[in-house]
Order: sequence, then C-alpha cells, then structure tokens
Amino acid sequence: MMMPDRPQQTSIAGFEGSVAGLPLTDVIQLKGHNRFSGSISVEYNQRQGMIFFRDGEIIHAEQGGTVGEPALFEIIRWPGGRFAIQPKVTTTSRSIQQSISYLLLEAHRLMDEEKAGLGPARSDGSAASGKRGKSAIAERLLQIPGVANAVLLKKDGTPVEDDSREATVLAGTGRDLSLLGNRLGELFGLGGVKSAAVQAKTDQRLLFEAKNHYISIAVRGENSLAQVESDIRATFGARK
Repeated sequence: MMMPDRPQQTSIAGFEGSVAGLPLTDVIQLKGHNRFSGSISVEYNQRQGMIFFRDGEIIHAEQGGTVGEPALFEIIRWPGGRFAIQPKVTTTSRSIQQSISYLLLEAHRLMDEEKAGLGPARSDGSAASGKRGKSAIAERLLQIPGVANAVLLKKDGTPVEDDSREATVLAGTGRDLSLLGNRLGELFGLGGVKSAAVQAKTDQRLLFEAKNHYISIAVRGENSLAQVESDIRATFGARK
C-alpha cells in the first residue's frame, strides 16, 4: 500500500494536534473505543507515517519502507511531531493482526527497554535481548510460544519486580480477573479462583494462582489459547 497522494490527504478535513501535547497513544486508544475507520497520518522532522484503522482495530501501518508492527512501533516511539486524523483515507492492505491493547503494551515495553539502556529497537520492531525487571517465572513464561507478556503480581494487583507500564496494565487485568473469578466461585460454592482463561475477539488472557501471588499472562491473538495453557501446565507442572 503506497502513501496516499498529497491532494487526497489535504482535501480531507481532520483534527490536527501535537504529539507532544496530546500523546499519540491516547488518540489511538480513543479511536479504538470509537470503532474508528480511517487513518492517522503522523509527521516528525522529515519522516512520515500512516496508521490505518478498520472498525476500531489497527490493520496496517507504514513508515518509510517499513510496514506492519515495526512501522507502528517506530511511529509511536517518535518523541514529537504532528498528526492528522483522516476518516476518509483508508486501505485494503492488512499487515497487522494484533489488538490495540497488545500493540500499545508491546510499544511501551520497547520504549521502557530503550530508556533502561537495553539498546534501541531493531528494524523488525523488537528490542535488544533482555527483559527489564522481570521475575524469574515471568522470564520463563516468555520462552513459551504464544506468550506475549507475563507478570507475577501480589493478590492486591501490585506487579512483582517489573515496574514497567505494560506490567502494571497486565497486573491490573489479572487482578480484575481474579476478583471476578472469586465472586463466581463464591456464587457457585466453588471457592477461590485457581486459574482462569478469557478469550475475546482479539485479546486472550490466562491467570494462574501461585501461592500468595497470581501470574497474569497475555497470549498472542494468532495462537491457540488452549494450546498455550497446556504448554504452560506442562512446563510448570501446574494443577487445576
């Protein structure tokens, strides 16, 4: 998919704002909630990028000669610039399959690692090797195919060792899931939650109890949730 011709872009009335004044990630989240279809064009120095949406999901991104997730992560990492929201500029290309929540978590992970001095992201959108502040069990989980992120958390929802933004978000999701599971357990006389699995259209989550902690896990959308859960149980000898 080529960048739309300039006349097509400038003929579309759209909101313009400073990325520094209004974070681009906030705009992306808002457009997801609003089930936006269209695009956001972003300019920073001499670089240009495009992010395309369909029904609130990011389906394609391009920046320079890069497309897909690497292009999206590169755009999000820009420290400033300007963006324009263009509801009539669309594309038939699809280079991104993941949910917005996963994409933003991954983008923040890459930025956290870069700020921590673990090296700049590679051209494929991934960071240099090494995780910042991960617990040993989370590190081990990340070696299992299909696991996008994992965090060990206290029963009150506080992440253990990992203080990154995505860990806080994932821990909060795990805490909410544990509270819901415990309420259902009480309602049906089953006791507290030991494990839980949630599969939505684009998001997949697993939760396991680990002594006085929980383990909250994000599973990549293209992977089988049942298979990943089975692999985790086989790796750790987890019991239902």
